[in-house]
Amino acid sequence: MSEEPPVLGLVLTGGGARAAYQAGVLKGIAEFLPHGAASPFPVITGTSAGAVSAIALASDPAHFRHAVYAIERVWRAFRVHHVFKADAVSVLRAGLHWMLALVTGGWLVHPPRSLFDNTPLWDLLRVQLNFDGIPRALYKGHLSAIGICATSYADADSMTFYACASPIDPWQRAFRKSARVQLTLDHLMASLAIPFLFRPIYVHDQFYGDGAMRQTSPLSPAIHLGANRLLVVGVGDAQADAGLRNPKAEPTFGQMFGFMLDSLFMDQLHSDLELIASQNETPGMRRIDALVMTPSQDLSEIARRHRYELPRSLRALLRTIGANNSAGTQLLSYLLFERGYTRELIALGLADARARAQEIREFLGLDRMATRARRVRIPAASRGASAPEDSFP
Repeated sequence: MSEEPPVLGLVLTGGGARAAYQAGVLKGIAEFLPHGAASPFPVITGTSAGAVSAIALASDPAHFRHAVYAIERVWRAFRVHHVFKADAVSVLRAGLHWMLALVTGGWLVHPPRSLFDNTPLWDLLRVQLNFDGIPRALYKGHLSAIGICATSYADADSMTFYACASPIDPWQRAFRKSARVQLTLDHLMASLAIPFLFRPIYVHDQFYGDGAMRQTSPLSPAIHLGANRLLVVGVGDAQADAGLRNPKAEPTFGQMFGFMLDSLFMDQLHSDLELIASQNETPGMRRIDALVMTPSQDLSEIARRHRYELPRSLRALLRTIGANNSAGTQLLSYLLFERGYTRELIALGLADARARAQEIREFLGLDRMATRARRVRIPAASRGASAPEDSFP
């Protein structure tokens, strides 16, 4: 049986504010490519916060570095109020709403749909993202497929909304399925709708929430869309054991919620990688290669150093639920959409990518691509006078 040609896929996991780390890794990869190079990833998938970068890359795959720098600019300037309303009035109003709904049993005041109002994020992404670029990229062949994942509240399945250039039939497996659609902001916001924090999104006749909730196989969408070499950029802590720091102290609500988010975004990835490794050892099975990039430092510890950048109203709320101290930094690390924190994560992602530069280059085949490009380069004498020195046919 002939060996299957390599098809590169980029998998961007969820993780709230932690996803700034992915912007740094992508910036490092952009440095390895020649100026003006297209995206090396014909297949891109993303979940939750990772879906934002996935859409941005898929909208302009012909100019990878330009797309990556646009992602970086947003993350470097992030403030909490760009994501959800965190001013004192909004936080107080939300608290009173919850209290009145509880006291009246929901008869006089309906329970709120979420803790935070993420209308600012809708406005930001509507301006920053160009969804019309995706069909154009598919038509021109700069992109093969793009998928973003959400979770259906109606049937509790993981749903992959995807667009592709070649015919790929929708798939359905246990607890996961897919639909070929024209991707819109509604699909993206559904993937971003972390339960309890942000309201669910109604699209395609049902409500959807964060894509990580029921994602039992986070690498599956990229494989179904044709990739067999996966670069996975996760945001899990370098310390594998991310349990409670003081096992004898009863955990606060903030600690438990942070622990829940950590489990939501991390556990499935490691089990999926183990399954792929096992299948690769089985004769006759399609081989899937994966390279995983995760932070080399503890992001919860980084969040602890930047916790005072949060608005006072939000710090008060986190203090109330027990998440504004060293024991509650897991939750902080997902919600700390402040530029001091996100810039440090970008720098960490860039440093990690540079530290593993040779490994990444070999996995992506960048050295082979450069060798082939040199072989077909137009001789200098035959170039037009205005052709740049490094232009390729």
